Amino acid sequence: QVRLVESGGGLVQPGGSLRLSCVASGIIFRLSGLGWYRQVPGKQRELVATISSTGITNYADSVKGRFTISRDNAKSTVYLQMNSLKSEDTAAYYCVSGGNWGQGTRVTVSS
Repeated sequence: QVRLVESGGGLVQPGGSLRLSCVASGIIFRLSGLGWYRQVPGKQRELVATISSTGITNYADSVKGRFTISRDNAKSTVYLQMNSLKSEDTAAYYCVSGGNWGQGTRVTVSS
């Protein structure tokens, strides 16, 4: 059974930083590609960033230069470091792997 558990969301002021974590189980983590999506109510889910099993990363244009995705195979964890946060980054953030989704963690950027 695949399980993806996100954490690290919260309330942060514009310009601030947060680091999201996603712990995976039920997959061969070191062989798995992973990604972060986000969704605002009433809008489609948006791909934020992906990281391949070999560490190749891709980012949405809206977060390039501000967000960094990384992975720790020893901990079966994928991270999303979010810097210079903007109000438009407010969303529920989801960890994804192989068509499996976590429950999401909410990020609110507001003063």
